[in-house]
Amino acid sequence: MQEKLSNIDLSILNESQLAPVLDTEGALLVTAGAGSGKTRVLTYRIAHLVADKGIAPYNILAITFTNKAAREMKERLHSMSGDTCNFCDFSAVWMSTFHSMCVSMLRKFGDHIGIGKNFSIYSDVEKKNLLKQILKDRKMETDKATEYSIKISSAKNSCRGDGFDYIADLEEIDSEIAEICKLYDLEKEKLNSLDFDDLIIKTIEMLKESEVAREHYQERFRYIHIDEFQDTNNIQYWLLVKILADKHKNIMAVGDEDQGIYSWRGAMVGNIREFINGFNNIIKQYKLEQNYRSTKKILNLANRIIKNNTERLEKNLWTKNEDGADPVFFEARADSDEADFVINRIESLKRANSHYEYCDFAILLRINALTRSFEERCIQYGIKYKITGGFKFYDRKEIKDILAYLRLTANPQDSEAILRVINFPKRGIGDTAVQQLVNFCKISGQNMFETLTSPHIISELPPNLVKKLQPFATILQLLQKAAVELTVADFTKYLVRLIDLKEVFSADTAENEGRKENIKELISGMEEFVKRNPDSNLGEYLQTVSLYTDSDEELEVAGECVQIATIHSAKGLEFKTVFLCGLEEQIFPISRASDNKAELEEERRLMYVAVTRARERLFLTYSKSRFLHGARRYEIQPSRFLTEVGYVPQKPKLENSFEKNYFNNKHKGLYNASQNNTLSHRTSENSIKSGGFGHLPTKNRTEELSKFTIGARVEHRKFGLGTIATITGEPSNCFAEIDFEYAGRLNLSLNYAPLKLLEEE
Repeated sequence: MQEKLSNIDLSILNESQLAPVLDTEGALLVTAGAGSGKTRVLTYRIAHLVADKGIAPYNILAITFTNKAAREMKERLHSMSGDTCNFCDFSAVWMSTFHSMCVSMLRKFGDHIGIGKNFSIYSDVEKKNLLKQILKDRKMETDKATEYSIKISSAKNSCRGDGFDYIADLEEIDSEIAEICKLYDLEKEKLNSLDFDDLIIKTIEMLKESEVAREHYQERFRYIHIDEFQDTNNIQYWLLVKILADKHKNIMAVGDEDQGIYSWRGAMVGNIREFINGFNNIIKQYKLEQNYRSTKKILNLANRIIKNNTERLEKNLWTKNEDGADPVFFEARADSDEADFVINRIESLKRANSHYEYCDFAILLRINALTRSFEERCIQYGIKYKITGGFKFYDRKEIKDILAYLRLTANPQDSEAILRVINFPKRGIGDTAVQQLVNFCKISGQNMFETLTSPHIISELPPNLVKKLQPFATILQLLQKAAVELTVADFTKYLVRLIDLKEVFSADTAENEGRKENIKELISGMEEFVKRNPDSNLGEYLQTVSLYTDSDEELEVAGECVQIATIHSAKGLEFKTVFLCGLEEQIFPISRASDNKAELEEERRLMYVAVTRARERLFLTYSKSRFLHGARRYEIQPSRFLTEVGYVPQKPKLENSFEKNYFNNKHKGLYNASQNNTLSHRTSENSIKSGGFGHLPTKNRTEELSKFTIGARVEHRKFGLGTIATITGEPSNCFAEIDFEYAGRLNLSLNYAPLKLLEEE
C-alpha cells in the first residue's frame, strides 16, 4: 500500500519504485530499465530521507554523469520543496557530476597532497597542446599527441589496486608512451595543473593519504546515491564504493547493464556485478521494469533484442501503454533511397498528425558518417534539422579541409582556402612562414597561387622559406593538372592519396576512424553528384555544396528541428518517432565486433538503447547497396539484430495503389512487425490506420500537381530556378528530376518538395 509520509506525496510511485525509496539503510542496487522512472526514484528517495527520516540535506550525496542530469534532479527537488514539502530545504544536498565533486574536494583538501588550492584544470585541447610541446622537445612527431592522450587517459581510468600505478600499466603496453606520461605529469605538477582524469586520481590519493580529508567526507556523506552506475569506470567505482561509503555503507546504486554503451571511454558495465560482490551479504536488489515511455509493440521488440545478451541481470520491460503501431522494417535498394524514404515518411506523418512537430522525429545512426544523405534530403525538402552531439557533415574539419583543396584548385585566387591547408597535412610551414608569404603577396601585388606556382616569383622569397613552401607548391600544380582530367570524385580520391591522408589519420583512435569514414562518405556524395550530372566540373560541384553549407537560420531553430544523431548522442533522449537507419552488418554491429563477444554484446545494448528512445513509432531501415569503407558494396546483409527479432527479407504484398506505385518506381521493400515472435511481412489494414504506410497526404491537390509537367520551370526555396526533366509515378506520389541552374540535377518528390511553379511569360 502506498502512503503519504510527511509532506512528500508518494502516491505517484508504483510499488517497484516505492520499495527502494522507503528502504534507506545499507547497500541497494536498483536495476532500472529504460523509461522506468529512475530519476523519480532518486529524487523521491532524497526527499523521503529529509522529510521523513530527518536526515540533514548536508549528509546526502547524489552523483551522476552529466550536468544536465544533475540539473534535472535539482529542479525536481526544488519543485518538491516549493509545492509539497514547504519546510524542506534541499539546497544543501550535494548533487553534482563526478568531476565537479572532485574539484570541490581538491580545492578544500588538495594541499594535503601538495596540490595548490588555485590549481588549473586542463581541457582536452590544453592537454594535447602540452603533449605536443613535450613531443616537440623530444624531436618526436607532434601528430601523435591525440593518440598518446587517449592511451594515457585509458590507463588512468582503468587502473586498479592500492597503488593506482598507471605508469606501470603503460610500460607493459608501450615504454615510450609511459615515458611521455611521466614527463607530462611532471610538467603539470610544475604548472599546478590537473587534467580531467587527474581530478579523480588525485581525489582518491587525497582520501587515502589524508586522514582528515577521509574522515571529513566519510562522516559527511552518510547517504550516497549513484546514478547510471553501469557507466562508472574502475577508479570511479573505487572512489565511490571503497572509500566514501566505507564508514556508513548506506549507498544506493542505480543503473542498467542493458544500457552500458561506453566501454570505449573506460566504463565498466561489470561494475554492477562488482557492486553486488563487494557488499555480498548486505546488498538488497530491486528492479524497475515498468516502462512509461514506449508502446507495447516497441518494448516487445526491445526485449527480443536484449535477451540475446548473456552477461546481464535478467529483466523484462513492460508497460500499461497502448499496443501502438507495428514497428516498420524497410529495405532500400540504395542508401539514397533509404534517405528518400525517411524524409518522405517524416513529412507524411507530420501532415497526417497535427500534434506532431519536427522535434518529435529522430534519425538515429550507428556512425556519424551516415548523416550526409539525411542532411541533404532535409535541405532539399526544407525540413528543419539539427545534428545532436556533433557537427553538421560539411562543417566537420576533415571535410572542410578537403573542400578547401577543391576550392583553391577551381579558383586559384581563393587565398583563404590556401591559408587553410598550406600546413595541412603538417609540412613545417609555421605562422611565421605564412606571414612572410602574406606580406610578400601584399607588397608584390601577386596572389598566393601565382607566387607559389611561378618559379620566377617564388624565387624572390628567402631560400629557407622557398624550401618550406616548395612541396605545397608542387601539390598545387599537380592538382591543377588532375582537375582537368578527372571527375570530382576521382579527383578527390587522387587528392587523398597525394597528401597521404591515410597516414595522417593512421593513429588507432575512434576519432581517426570517424574522420576516415567521413572522407569516404564525402566521396560517395561526389559519386552521386557525378552520376546525376555526368558533364559537370569541379566548380559546379562546389557551387552545389555551397548551397548545402550556406547557413539557413530558419532551419536551425532547435525546438523545431528533426534530430539527426548517433545513438550514443541520443542516450537519455526520447522521441515520438524514431528512424533507426543503416542497420547492416559491418555498420551495426560495427565490423570490429563480429568476432568479439564483449563488443558484440555492447553493440546489442546500443541497439536496445536506440529502440527504447521511441515512444509511439519505430522504423528500422537498411540498404542493400551502400558506399562503405571506400567502395560501393552490393547485396549487403541486414544487421543480425534484425534477424534476432524474426525479420526475414521478403517481397511484400502490395495492398494499395500508392504502395504499388512507390515500389514499382523506387524498388524498395516495406515490412511491418507484429507483436508476435512470427513477424508479418505485409502492410496490414490495422497498421495503416495506426500510422503504417497508407496513402500519404499530399502537399498539393491532384489538380495542382498536374500542372507540373516536363519542361516546366520551377523555383525551389533553397536551390533557385530549375527545369523539370522527367516525371515518374502517380499523382499521389510523383517524383521529378529537375535540372537546377546552380544545384545540378536532383530527384525530388513533387508532393513535399518546396517548389513553386513559374508561369510562362
